[in-house]
Amino acid sequence: MFSCILLIAIATSLFDAFKHAQSEVSLTNAPAAVETGLQQGELNQLVNANGRPQLSPLPVAEEVWECEVVVVGGSLGGIAAASHAMATGAQTCLIELTPWLGGQISSQGVPALDESGAMQRKQNFSASWRAFKELVAQQPVNLPAWTGLDGARRTSTLNSCWVSGLCFLPQAGASAAQQWLEAAASRSPGSRWGTAIAFKGASFDASGRQITSIHAVKRIPKAEDYIPVGRLSQELVSWYSWAEDDTFEKVPIRLQPMPGKSMLVIDATDTGELLGWANIPHRTGSEPKSLTGEVNAPDVGNPDCNQAYTFPFVLAILDDGGESYRKLQQVQPGFSREEHRSRFDLEGFPMFHRGSLFNYRRIVSTTLGDSWHGESAPGDLSIINWNRGNDWVFMDPPVLLTEDKIVASGQRQNWLGGLDLESLKEGENHALLFAEWLIETQVKPGLPLTYLAGANSPLGTQSGLSMYPYIREGRRILGRSAYGQETFMILESDIRTDLSAGRDFSPTVVALAHYDVDIHGCRYRNSDNTGEAAAASVKEYVVRPLQIPIEALIPIGVDNLIMGGKGIAVSHIANAVTRLHYAEWSVGAAAGATAGWILNQDTPGLTPPDIVPTGRFMPLNEYLMAQGLRFTW
Repeated sequence: MFSCILLIAIATSLFDAFKHAQSEVSLTNAPAAVETGLQQGELNQLVNANGRPQLSPLPVAEEVWECEVVVVGGSLGGIAAASHAMATGAQTCLIELTPWLGGQISSQGVPALDESGAMQRKQNFSASWRAFKELVAQQPVNLPAWTGLDGARRTSTLNSCWVSGLCFLPQAGASAAQQWLEAAASRSPGSRWGTAIAFKGASFDASGRQITSIHAVKRIPKAEDYIPVGRLSQELVSWYSWAEDDTFEKVPIRLQPMPGKSMLVIDATDTGELLGWANIPHRTGSEPKSLTGEVNAPDVGNPDCNQAYTFPFVLAILDDGGESYRKLQQVQPGFSREEHRSRFDLEGFPMFHRGSLFNYRRIVSTTLGDSWHGESAPGDLSIINWNRGNDWVFMDPPVLLTEDKIVASGQRQNWLGGLDLESLKEGENHALLFAEWLIETQVKPGLPLTYLAGANSPLGTQSGLSMYPYIREGRRILGRSAYGQETFMILESDIRTDLSAGRDFSPTVVALAHYDVDIHGCRYRNSDNTGEAAAASVKEYVVRPLQIPIEALIPIGVDNLIMGGKGIAVSHIANAVTRLHYAEWSVGAAAGATAGWILNQDTPGLTPPDIVPTGRFMPLNEYLMAQGLRFTW
């Protein structure tokens, strides 16, 4: 077992190596494993016998990846999980749906690291998070000539936003995530990962409690100059389909244990895809007060009332002669522009300069200065992610399919992410119309606005929208009996200093979170009661440091699955604290390190649910600290 000091030294040396790495993202080039294991008929019989969903059709895998740890989802939590699992020596595999690793900080278009002010002052982050942030800050950036910043520059020299201590181009986040995994893989040379790979389902053993394999499909663009359309509603079916089409060749993949070894799976998707596909006990939306006892929970809960999602985009202070505005005017939404525009509001903020919407998430600043008081200037770029703007709050229909809708849609047999295409389509339209409205109403003399789209756009899509929406809330597991609850869930009283009955989770803590209770609500177009809990929102000074226990990461009903991101056992209200960047990293790191620790124990059959009941938590706790994780305030 290595010490925390040694790990920090390792992280520092890894970062030194990262400084000289190239920024291009590429897949690992490990050779495909020879296909072994169960044949198609045997798989079908097994699935039918254990009561778990059956994949139909299930093509024969053209690639078989052998893994000790499988991470489903290359989100920020997934990157943390895979890297910490590899640090234990575990042979780790990761699959990511989009072309970019990093989730929030890349493909979802939120490259601004939200951290609580208190944590920034204390700097009580894990060693890996500090090193990863520094890696992002040192990413090289080449900017177009119209910015006035020619030549390669470092991300840290362009950063001047006021929402975060570090705002950056999404490609910098994707590149840093790729480099981070490459460095971590030096501890586990057989590990591999890939982007543009969709999760399709899983196989279970005869009991239905052990995942025996993960099924996925890789897409390979046929055109060398392919870039994503940036309208997920149009691309989703093709991205998930087993079948080749005009745009992609397809490769079915099976991820399975190494011969004679066990396998642990981490769901690090921001929507909880594995939970939804396998119908592992979980909740969506808001819970009623009668269920949780939370002071600010609604009287009537609503499983469709997940937090609003967003398709971010980039505006530049640039004069394009009105070309991008004219293109935005051609957008034909599913319902009137007037109804969309009724949601747009700068909420009292100016568009430019001090404390403005533009400077809020400014990812390129041509004139560095005070992030709050600085001036906006020609050549600046800003990611737009605004509550009364491109947030899509409406549940007509909701984006996340609940269990009954999954059954009705037939997605169990041909998984499409458990998402609703109509919701995605109108969420995309809403973002495009917000961009149109900003250009139409907010330009100032000397401060023109251009909407950036196309092959060279910061978000890497034809439309200029993010490849995938920024998901604030997905499916959340029900935890096993712990801390006085039959089904464990972190509650509002556990996160607020002004409420009594908050529990002490320090006996089994594995991760740390702290932030505002920041709830982006839900709406119906006809203004019916939504069951949202927006009244629970408070600033961070009312939020107690949340020590997340291992019980929040372990679902009911499956013994070799750990949650590695947003899908932990929290209520709708508590999710508002645990959904942010550092909390997701902290949870993912704990999941990956725990998985690797289990595999290194000389205890055949040991699974995550066994750790606390069998008295093994303290050795795990010591190991997590030795990996540089931090969960004390």
